[in-house]
Amino acid sequence: MPDLLKRPFGTHGKVHQITSESAGWRYVGFDLIRLRAGETWMEATGENEVILVIVEGKAKITAAGKDWGELGDRMDVFEKTPPHCLYIPNDSDWSLETTTDATIAVCKAPGKSGHAARKIGPDGIELTQRGEGANTRYINNIAMENEDYCDSLLVTEVFTPAGNWSSYPCHRHDEDDFPRVTYLEETYYHRLNPANGFGIQRVYTDDLQLNETMAVHDGDVVCVPRGHHPCGAPYGFEMYYLNVMAGPLRKWRFVPAPEVEHMM
Repeated sequence: MPDLLKRPFGTHGKVHQITSESAGWRYVGFDLIRLRAGETWMEATGENEVILVIVEGKAKITAAGKDWGELGDRMDVFEKTPPHCLYIPNDSDWSLETTTDATIAVCKAPGKSGHAARKIGPDGIELTQRGEGANTRYINNIAMENEDYCDSLLVTEVFTPAGNWSSYPCHRHDEDDFPRVTYLEETYYHRLNPANGFGIQRVYTDDLQLNETMAVHDGDVVCVPRGHHPCGAPYGFEMYYLNVMAGPLRKWRFVPAPEVEHMM
């Protein structure tokens, strides 16, 4: 069974650390840091560009030689307000000091020194509806391809109402054949409301050589190396996830699963 489901390995400090080596792929890295008020953290980006997403809480951040002040606003991710984020290029240092309890996602992909550090959001990020009926979900686009301030990263937040499906109709982006489809590795950082709830994520290929169905809980991460990857939020449980994608080309082009082509 492929090791696609990653449980947090603690409740404080770095609770997720997904690297290209540990995931068995080439592009996407994802860390999650949970800190108490008044704590500090520092890292270097190395060969990666980074987007810090303040999932919850507030922190004072210094990065790429500049003091960015206090970032963050929402104290509960399910407030659905636009996130405060910071883009940091490769070969840069960053540090932060939390001013409240905080959860911070560190989204990583190869950098090319093509862009300067900059704030992303909350201005310019607007919660938008995608899909309809039981396929309705709501998107906060942080850095998709129409934003040109990244070398590799594609990052977005998704809120799925209880009882609905998301990342649906089923689709894949696992071939480097632009413009038909692009190769993008992807991580899903899941949250549930209430937090003791659960959701479902399936990852499968057309030939079912990869065919995994997972119960995801609050704080889990799912790695999607290839194949289709729909999510379901059972009645009574609202689902959030933060997506990080990257590949050789910073374009999101996908192919629907044969069984759902008539829905596209």
